[in-house]
Amino acid sequence: MSIIISKEGSNAVKIDKADFKKEGHLQDFIHNNPDSIPLYEIQEDKKLFVAAREFPTESGPVDAIGVDKDGDIYIIETKLFKNPDKRTVIAQVLDYGASLWKHFRDFDEFTTKLNEKVQPKFNLTFEEKVKEIFDLEDENFQSLRDSIKTNLQSGNIKFVILMDSLNERSDWCTSVP
Repeated sequence: MSIIISKEGSNAVKIDKADFKKEGHLQDFIHNNPDSIPLYEIQEDKKLFVAAREFPTESGPVDAIGVDKDGDIYIIETKLFKNPDKRTVIAQVLDYGASLWKHFRDFDEFTTKLNEKVQPKFNLTFEEKVKEIFDLEDENFQSLRDSIKTNLQSGNIKFVILMDSLNERSDWCTSVP
């Protein structure tokens, strides 16, 4: 199966379906290719910076955590379809969100943890990388930082669950008659 991706009907690129043997490979792909998460289907011109993989929380590591230019925080959980615990992924991601909200009320601690993840990968601080990704000046970054802080402290977190495939039956979902 091939997928064709284009922006505004031009520069179309054909890509082939990729099989991920391990969940970590899917996580790496998302971390290195955040534009592959179709946030533009929710809001046009939405761009995501995936800041960290395996971000630590009291409930365990979040597969990926990201932010957008509006200061929205995203918890991204990946699962391979073959994974037997895919039925619990919604509870898992909600648990991560609650843990993030509860244990990172101190925004400086949150950004310190982000820096620990961003610095080795990009050789920049979280602030520097966000400014670069979103092409921000200092005053615009401060506004973004304030939005991230407000969203974190109020528990306003967006959840993204990514799987490598779904079958037509979607037998991993439970329905009530």
